[in-house]
Amino acid sequence: MKIFSAAQIREADAYTIEHEPVSSLDLMERAAAACTDWITDHFTPAHPVYIICGKGNNGGDGLAITRQLLEKGYEANAWLLTGHASPDNLANQERLEQRYPGHIHPLNDLQGFPIPAADGIIVDALFGTGLNKPVAGWMAGVIHRINDLRMCHTVVSVDIPSGLQADNSSLHTPVVQAHHTLSFETYKLAFLLPENAVFGGEIHVLPIGLHQDYLTQTPVRFHLSDADTIRTIYQPRNPFGHKGTYGHALIIAGSYGKIGAALLATRACLRAGVGLLTCHVPGCGYDIMQLGEPAAMCITDSEMQHSTHFHLDAAQAKYNCIGIGPGLGTHQQTALALEKLLESYPLPMVIDADALNIISVYPYLLYKIPKGSMLTPHPKEFERLFGATANQFERLDLLSRKSMETGLYILLKGRYSTIACPDGSLYFNPTGNAGMATGGSGDVLTGILTAMLAQGYTPKAAIILGVWLHGYAGDLAAASLSQEAMTASDIIHHLGDAFLQGI
Repeated sequence: MKIFSAAQIREADAYTIEHEPVSSLDLMERAAAACTDWITDHFTPAHPVYIICGKGNNGGDGLAITRQLLEKGYEANAWLLTGHASPDNLANQERLEQRYPGHIHPLNDLQGFPIPAADGIIVDALFGTGLNKPVAGWMAGVIHRINDLRMCHTVVSVDIPSGLQADNSSLHTPVVQAHHTLSFETYKLAFLLPENAVFGGEIHVLPIGLHQDYLTQTPVRFHLSDADTIRTIYQPRNPFGHKGTYGHALIIAGSYGKIGAALLATRACLRAGVGLLTCHVPGCGYDIMQLGEPAAMCITDSEMQHSTHFHLDAAQAKYNCIGIGPGLGTHQQTALALEKLLESYPLPMVIDADALNIISVYPYLLYKIPKGSMLTPHPKEFERLFGATANQFERLDLLSRKSMETGLYILLKGRYSTIACPDGSLYFNPTGNAGMATGGSGDVLTGILTAMLAQGYTPKAAIILGVWLHGYAGDLAAASLSQEAMTASDIIHHLGDAFLQGI
């Protein structure tokens, strides 16, 4: 799914009006009807609805919703900020007054704000995506009043919570904290960033019939990896394939006390479809790996507690992909071995955990990594690698810039994990849940991504598909076990169901 900027959505409106053709007022009526249908699907007429409307087109949507709800037998009233209004807002004021007089109430200050009934629904239609500066003055007080009422009332925002800026940082400004946001046609970038998590509530994308030519032909920088995207990437198995068809991967992981990380990555790699898998671990991990996962081959380092000789020389040529980092440790000799590996192995790799920590200490190693490789940092690892940022919007810019600068795919892990691609595009992953915030989940992801690369997926396809499957398996595990009770191993156990049910 494409994620359009606020300016592009306005262009889509204009394109639809010109090419469908449809009037701007009728397009507003269409958008309002989508919201009205959602409200009537989720709430009965027993709930009075209080629509707080601004002076622009978002407020025009709110006025049209008020009229449509009244037509359906709901008790609905609009409170309208006074002042100069947009033409379509004025038109909907007239329509509402003509059909249902007395249902528009002026909102000049906080004294005019309604006192909702206990079972009331508050609809926020104040500012929309056209907002480009912080909300101040008594109108900021309106937002604070809505937020004060949310503990006892359901708050529904139209298109975007008022005060939230779709494409820029919204810190240090009041924003409506909605329980539900009814977004038109697509997600807004702001919905996908952790600093805005408290504002949007549940996001519901409502189609309003914007012209498909514009939506399909307009290039965007941001994408959401939805199920349709995944189905275009996935490659079914060849009925005549054999284990050699699906690649030979090498996972370099583990140190004394952390062989479990190597085992998790190994099991995930096998479960994600790799044909052959070899694991390189320190000597202390041999028995654990052979007993824990007999389907994988195991080679041991000359050191017992940490690995220092995994550059492999000519032997590495037989591996289609190398995944390195889980539980590896940051011993100085391990760092030297990592440098030799980066200098000698030419194919894309998966680099995670302690391998990232080593690179953050020796940043020149970043430029020795083979092009097309994947880095998979969590936020703190990302900060150690590339530095701190003031907010998530700046972090996205830094993430994208570093990906293009290095030619690497960089995955910033978290809710809506973000994949930065060297071509400048960014993909947000919608699968996954807070139950995956447990030790070993990242090791599982390393194994999955290594398997995808070994099987011949392009790096871009491998990382989009692998991250999605990892999250979807986590969602299935949480549904079966609860977020609290699930472990990293449960993600591996549900990978088969993720393939069967998700693709």
